[in-house]
This record gives sequence, structure tokens and C-alpha cells, in this order.
Amino acid sequence: MSEEIKQNSQNQSNVLSEKKIEKNSIKKVITNSNRGGGQNSRGGYNSNRGPASRSRNKHEEKQEEFEQKVIDLARVTRVMAGGKRMRFRACVAIGDKKGKVAIGLAKGADVAMAVTKAVNKAKKNFIDVPIVNDTIPHEIKQKYGAAKILFKPARKGHGVIAGGVVRIILELAGIKNITSKILGTNNKMNNVKCTISALQNLQNPKS
Repeated sequence: MSEEIKQNSQNQSNVLSEKKIEKNSIKKVITNSNRGGGQNSRGGYNSNRGPASRSRNKHEEKQEEFEQKVIDLARVTRVMAGGKRMRFRACVAIGDKKGKVAIGLAKGADVAMAVTKAVNKAKKNFIDVPIVNDTIPHEIKQKYGAAKILFKPARKGHGVIAGGVVRIILELAGIKNITSKILGTNNKMNNVKCTISALQNLQNPKS
């Protein structure tokens, strides 16, 4: 009887050890899959940490440096021979809050297509904004069509005194202290283009 009890206990211990081994192997597989490793031909696991993945991560980080905001979305129609064709128009502003800002205007069959087209256009038209002590170097008054905008430099702690689309552009450009006033029309597109042209015409004091 004692020998049978010993054999039963040994069998139970063997079964428990086998279960532990299976659990440990399953954990290893799960951790390797979470790390992005794949099984190779020899039964091992490859980790995707090569130069290609590193360069891809760097490229993604560079793309994420720019912040984007949708300024205006509109549904536009065009009268064709067979009827009306409906499309969407998007105006998007992007900037790095370090002196670079741009706007893009595009149309698409749906909202997502219009926004992506506008972002791609904006990335090709960046302007450098001269910033001195978190404000603009001098006062400027700009006119674009029916839009008129006045910008004045401000001291530290003053904040961005602007409204509507003008505020979006100034914040994306990285200007933290400024006073602005819209003197003309309230049309978003004209005010955005007027703001961009005003920032483009600012003179850098270092040059």
C-alpha cells in the first residue's frame, strides 16, 4: 500500500511539473508576440528591432510633431449637365508651435478625403514665423480682399488676444503673447489667408 501511495504522489508531481512547463512556454509565446516578434524557421522568435523599424518609428515621430486643426468644413455643389455633384471642402491648418505654420484647402468626395488632401497640401506650403520673446517682433496691419487684421506685440503673460480662426493660426505658430483685431469681414477663409500673409510679411530683427 505504501509503495502504491508513493507512486501516485510521484505521478501527481510529474503532472504538476509538466503543467508548469506548459504555462511557462505559453507565457513566453505571449510576451514574444506582444513585443512584435515572429517565429522563424528554426523555432526561435525574431524581434522587429532592426534599423528599418527604427527608421519607421523616427519617421512616425516626425510626422506627429505637427499638430493639425480643421478650420472649416463645407458642403459644396456643382451644377453639371446631368444634375448637381456634391463634394466637401476642407480647410486645415498645421503647425509645430515652434515658428512653422501652414494652411491647406482641398475638396473631396467625402470629409476624410478632403481633410487628407488639405493636410498634404499644407505640408508643402510651410512658412517660418519670426518669434521674439514669445511674441511678434513688430506691429503689422494686413489686408487681403475684404479682410483686414491688426497684430500688435505684447509682453510676457499677456496671452493670445484673438478670436476665431486667427487664434488657431497664432497658437499653431507658437506665438504665446499677442494682441489682434479683425477689422474687416468675418469670412473664415479670407481671415485665414490674411493671417498667413501677415505672418509671412513679418521682418526678422536678426536679418
